[in-house]
Amino acid sequence: MTTKDSISIKRSIAIKAIVTPTWKQDAESEISKAISSTDQQLSQLEQEGQQVISNIRSQAANPLDPRVQEQVGQIQQQIAAKRNELEEQKRNLLQQQNQVRDLKMDDIVDQGQIDSFCDVSVGDNLIKKMQVSITVKDGIIQSIDNL
Repeated sequence: MTTKDSISIKRSIAIKAIVTPTWKQDAESEISKAISSTDQQLSQLEQEGQQVISNIRSQAANPLDPRVQEQVGQIQQQIAAKRNELEEQKRNLLQQQNQVRDLKMDDIVDQGQIDSFCDVSVGDNLIKKMQVSITVKDGIIQSIDNL
C-alpha cells in the first residue's frame, strides 16, 4: 500500500455580500419577480382547476353521480394543496422582501455557497482548510477569509 503526502479535496465556500444600494435594488427586483411569478402560478392553477372540473362534469352522463363528485373532490383537494404551497411560498417571499428592506448599507449577508477544490497535506489543519468565505461588494471580491 502506498501513501500520499497530499491530495486535492472539494469544499464549500460561503459567499457573503456587503449590502449596497445596487445589491438592495437587485435583491428587491429579484424577489418582486418571484412574487409576480407566484401570483401568476396561483391564477393559472385556479383557471386550470376550474376547467378540469368543468370538463369532468360536462363529460359525465350524470354530474351528480357520486363517482363524479368524488373525482371532483379529489381534484379540488389537489388544487387546494397546491394553492397552499404557493401561498406559503409567497408569504416567504414577502418576508424576505421585508428583510431586504430592513437591511442597512454595509451590512454583510449570506449570499450562498460555491464549491472549490483545495490541496491538503499531511500536517495541515483540515478544519481551517474547509472554513473559507469570500466577501463581495457589487460582485467584486473584497476578501477571502479563513474563518
